[in-house]
Amino acid sequence: MFNETKKSMQWGEETLTLETGKVARQADGTVIATLGETSVMANVTFAKEAKPGQDFFPLTVHYQEKYYAAGKIPGGFFKREARPSEKETLTARLIDRPIRPLFVSGFKHEVLVMCTVLSHDLVNDPDVVAMIAASAALTISGVPFMGPIAGARVGFSNGEYVLNPSVEDMDHLRNNPEQRLDLVIAGTKDAVMMVESEAYELTEEEMLGAVQFGHDAIKPVIDLIIDLAEEAAKEPFNFVAPDYSELYAKVKAAGEEQMRAAFAIKDKQERVNAVSAARDAIKAALTEEELEDSNLGSAFKKLESSILRGDVINGGARIDGRSNTDVRAIVSEVGILPRTHGSALFTRGETQGLVVTTLGTGDDEQIIDALHGNSRSNFLLHYNFPPYSVGEVGRVGSPGRREIGHGKLAWRALQAVLPAATDFPYTIRVVSEITESNGSSSMASVCGGSLSMMDAGVPLTAPVAGVAMGLILEEDGRFAVLTDILGDEDHLGDMDFKVAGTENGITSLQMDIKVAGITAEIMKQALAQAKDGRLHILGEMAKALTSASEFSVHAPRIETMQVPTDKIREVIGSGGKVIREIVEVSGAKVDINDDGTVKIASANADSIKKAYDMIYSIVAEPEEGAVYKGKVVKIVDFGAFVNFFGKRDGLVHVSQIENRRLNHPSDVLKEGQEVWVKLLGFDDRGKVRLSMKVVDQETGEEAKKEEESAE
Repeated sequence: MFNETKKSMQWGEETLTLETGKVARQADGTVIATLGETSVMANVTFAKEAKPGQDFFPLTVHYQEKYYAAGKIPGGFFKREARPSEKETLTARLIDRPIRPLFVSGFKHEVLVMCTVLSHDLVNDPDVVAMIAASAALTISGVPFMGPIAGARVGFSNGEYVLNPSVEDMDHLRNNPEQRLDLVIAGTKDAVMMVESEAYELTEEEMLGAVQFGHDAIKPVIDLIIDLAEEAAKEPFNFVAPDYSELYAKVKAAGEEQMRAAFAIKDKQERVNAVSAARDAIKAALTEEELEDSNLGSAFKKLESSILRGDVINGGARIDGRSNTDVRAIVSEVGILPRTHGSALFTRGETQGLVVTTLGTGDDEQIIDALHGNSRSNFLLHYNFPPYSVGEVGRVGSPGRREIGHGKLAWRALQAVLPAATDFPYTIRVVSEITESNGSSSMASVCGGSLSMMDAGVPLTAPVAGVAMGLILEEDGRFAVLTDILGDEDHLGDMDFKVAGTENGITSLQMDIKVAGITAEIMKQALAQAKDGRLHILGEMAKALTSASEFSVHAPRIETMQVPTDKIREVIGSGGKVIREIVEVSGAKVDINDDGTVKIASANADSIKKAYDMIYSIVAEPEEGAVYKGKVVKIVDFGAFVNFFGKRDGLVHVSQIENRRLNHPSDVLKEGQEVWVKLLGFDDRGKVRLSMKVVDQETGEEAKKEEESAE
């Protein structure tokens, strides 16, 4: 019944297996990839005809994590997988980015790639396995795909690169001082196509070494995919790339001069209007049939690309007049919103981000439900890209893949410089509102986020800046690396290379290549140029702020204390009775972790002190010889019981009340009276012995001994 094909190899410390022919046989291509005991099924289907008038390539990539893969049942009321999680969205982008440029130029048929996690061993992350499975499924499907690609994860620990480190090693990277890098790389056998990373201030040389290490590691995997395809691949789909050379010649003849003049305008909005007018003029010169040609958009893009790229590659200035290494003018401002905890307005040319920081308590931490278990995050970064930022009218809805991806990139860039949770026990939320955009708004979010957090009083270990690099690579090998690219340079260029970091090193690197041909030489120059740009931007940011300013008066104060783990139950009380009383009486918010860390939060310092004292009285032990202020709770014939330490009572024997003989303790004491007592010690049965007569009842100071007084 089944025509199975299976290929395996040893990859790092695990066995990688690719198999096809048994499951989902009606899809154009299906491969189940298994690394260790993590298995991902990738299914590829594509339309055999393009939709009439289709003028773009409609590729859709989905990545789904099924909870059964790790033996879990989803949380919530519905108990089924619902909308994509952040991890699923980011992984779908991770797969999409390296495969999209490798489809044959002009192919505009719908393509659907679906990756489903079937099994997760909690050691090998499914994202890299999904990328390999998707590449293999595309390779055997017959779709015009110029792959295969493969992917790998690279760590950097104790000066050594590590292939495919475990999920545990990569989870909570900033809590693992030995692990300094989480990098995912994808590429063909000849070229790197995509890099995504978060790092702890790696040098340019260390980062380049990681990319080269990862590229070498994926080459055997590509050979394995080719071995599978040689036995299991379907006949290639009969697709002939459309020839629109005649249409392009007409478009060029009709409007090259006007289009070139439009691109010479430096102001973005004026340039956009001029380019639109040039397009309209070209359309007016075309026939009805030519206007309906689905390749018209490609012809326009080719004309615009030739103008922009030709000027730069031949040594001319860029469209806004800058040289290849110039960064646009920068203005940094902080503290611009009066009631927020921290705020910054970062403007670079025509890209601007209003970035706001809010500080919260442990209750505000994000709970993350993942296949490998639940976790909490005390650092959140959200990126918003409204239509008005580019002068457009558009639909406003929930965050899209692009917004989630850009937000995560900025999060990766900033997480390396955050203070330890033990030193700064706050939940930090950064929101980047992009108010203007003309290229590299994610890097503006990094710069603005760094300034905004420092404005809120967050003690970052160092400011972070980011810059986006571009590339123009010609067929004859000539290339130009561009610093701080504009939107048009990103759209019409060959590379989007974003680098963020401090003065000391890189904290995040994201690279997307649109052509299969970037070399180590190009990447080395891009990293060196990016470092110069980053240092320049840090210098401009320093004009506004260089380190944490005073703590915001509007943010809650948090004080931490450590209690013995065996005392946690006493602090919480039966059914939470004790901790509720502490919160009600003090007015402070109290969070207790399983390790005994207690966070007390309030805008009022007196509330924090009251809660602290109440908790301390529960968990601390009274010290022998110390003086305490207490309250008489019961009077008996032989003395008085005094509540002197939290809920702890002790006996003041009638002989220890005053330096004279009393007929009855009630002669001088009454219930509810406040007194000073000294803890004499404990009797054989563990009962507390207190004394009033050795303490001055007015001052609370220990009275001098008689022999000292005699002297």
